[in-house]
Amino acid sequence: MPDIEELLKAMHDEVVSFNEEGVREATAAFNAAEYDPLRGILDGLAAGMNTVGRLFKDQEYFVPEVLLCAEAMNAGVELLKPRMRGAEVKSEGTVVLGTVQGDVHDIGKNLVKMMLEVGGFTVHDLGANVPHERFVEEVLRTDADLVGISAMMTTTMMGMKTVIPMIKAGKPGVGVLVGGAPVTHQIAAMFKADGYTQSAADIVAEAKRVMAATRRAAPACCCQR
Repeated sequence: MPDIEELLKAMHDEVVSFNEEGVREATAAFNAAEYDPLRGILDGLAAGMNTVGRLFKDQEYFVPEVLLCAEAMNAGVELLKPRMRGAEVKSEGTVVLGTVQGDVHDIGKNLVKMMLEVGGFTVHDLGANVPHERFVEEVLRTDADLVGISAMMTTTMMGMKTVIPMIKAGKPGVGVLVGGAPVTHQIAAMFKADGYTQSAADIVAEAKRVMAATRRAAPACCCQR
């Protein structure tokens, strides 16, 4: 029987190499050995994406490479999913995610979604060009812990100033994170967001920070570190 650590390393390495076929082969071998599928996801595939996140943050990888790595990881996850039925997987929290109304750009938002899912969050992705009211409806429907709003243009970014108070009025305890090319710490603070991240690689840590703050009933200013 193949050694579990060797297979986990192979799954990790093939994700980092964005080799979808290699991921499938390593994961198939992992399945054949009947090792714990949850460990395969967390210590093999997700660990690979964590490495990819660091490479992205260090600007060794860019958006095309990260998307290819995500596709490779998802190929492995699909092979492990059938064996996950009935397994109890604890979610870190529930996030509603979308690009602000008027903005059709979603590459950054998709990276954030992938990072959050790898980090153990349950994500409800509303897509791009999301009406303000739709954010509120989905927060109430899912009883979300967090809302992530992105914008790629200065003009559409101003919609955050409108939608954040609407979300807070609908569910006062929810944490709101913002990001995107034109957004800064200062703008996030001005819009009264609870969190901000410049890079998708940092989103999981920031999401956990904001959740911890909101659960203590002390909403955190995005600029306070």
